Amino acid sequence: MFIRPAESGDFEAILSIYAYAREQMRHHGNPRQWGDDRPSPETVQKDIDKGQAYMMFHQGILCGVFAFILGEDPTYLRIEEGAWPNQEPYGTLHRIAGNGQGQGILSHALAFCGEKTDNIRIDTHEDNRIMRHLLEKYGFQRCGYIYVEDGTKRIAYQRCGPAAQKTQPMTIQKKLRQPPENGDASQLIL
Repeated sequence: MFIRPAESGDFEAILSIYAYAREQMRHHGNPRQWGDDRPSPETVQKDIDKGQAYMMFHQGILCGVFAFILGEDPTYLRIEEGAWPNQEPYGTLHRIAGNGQGQGILSHALAFCGEKTDNIRIDTHEDNRIMRHLLEKYGFQRCGYIYVEDGTKRIAYQRCGPAAQKTQPMTIQKKLRQPPENGDASQLIL
């Protein structure tokens, strides 16, 4: 899997992946998490502008997107019916989605994030049974409930310590900007 920061020219491709993901969510019993219009185009543009949006490629084909934010997330300042396991610096994985062209999107995104911090937080909607299952599979602890910008409730998760780096082994090469010509998916390239 090849991962690179998103650029302004990727805007429409990102919106297309989110449209596909919304349809898949509806199909799998989760119509409310992103509704008909989230993530918004404004949020996507902000993620690109701040350098926190990432594109994922499998064998040279775009297959996923996500946002990763290092530092305090305002929506995580208040947690109900639980607590965060620690108050150490963390990164937050948001808006992860695929278009059906690759497998292991979450696994590869978590490996990428785990190279940057030992503490990863993420949230999901109660109806997103698939994501809830995957988060538990990858060692996340259910911590309580948070409320996102639009006021809706989400289940909050955190994975702490070295486990945050052990999702999948990878090789990091920072200078490459395009997927490898040979389609070698054994490397994750930042």
